[in-house]
Amino acid sequence: MFNKIVLIGQTMLTVVLGSTALIGQQTTPAPKSPATAEFPVIMQAHVDAGKTPVGTKVQAKLVVATMVDGVVVPRDALFSGEVTESVAKSADAPSRLAIRMDSAQWKNGSAPIKVYLTSWIYPVAMMGGQDLSYEPPDTANSPKHWNGAGTYPDPNNPISQQKMPGRDAGNDTNPAPPTPSSNISKHRVLMKNVESVRDSDGAIALSSKRFNIKLDKTTTYVLASGDLLPKD
Repeated sequence: MFNKIVLIGQTMLTVVLGSTALIGQQTTPAPKSPATAEFPVIMQAHVDAGKTPVGTKVQAKLVVATMVDGVVVPRDALFSGEVTESVAKSADAPSRLAIRMDSAQWKNGSAPIKVYLTSWIYPVAMMGGQDLSYEPPDTANSPKHWNGAGTYPDPNNPISQQKMPGRDAGNDTNPAPPTPSSNISKHRVLMKNVESVRDSDGAIALSSKRFNIKLDKTTTYVLASGDLLPKD
């Protein structure tokens, strides 16, 4: 009689332990994939695909403080890198432009970092219930035609009245405007008629079949370590 009771107890114990292990397996959360680091920046010089040579050193200033791996990269941190691809549009080939940033430096620190120029930008946020679309409805009659980057002149927006890229070639001696973090939209958008191409080595390049890609010193561009998805 005693032996039978022991065996029954062992069986019940095995069942309880097995159930506990199963519950533990069911409630363990799946590991999350690391988020892609992204940085909204203002370029410190004009860059024109096909005109700016490959290897040209470039810099960009961070618009909003951004945390990466527990380290806060402060606003106005300076990203440094170079143009890795620069091809003008031709009859049978698109314009291509690629920029890689290798480091970030600020007043009390610095960090090595590898990020690329993406096809995302933060447009200027209009006030007073104005049209928030990135491209005005009537571009044909606009004095400044759309070229894939930059802003349109708006008498109510002093930022948009600054010079467009390519209008004064080589005139990069004027200081870039302060980073307008309070003037940009909360949501990034894609550049119109510009595609992002990811190479086999992970590098990102921009491509356009419509025009030569140009970067100015007023638009807020997005640097990222990888592909970015639209934000909700």
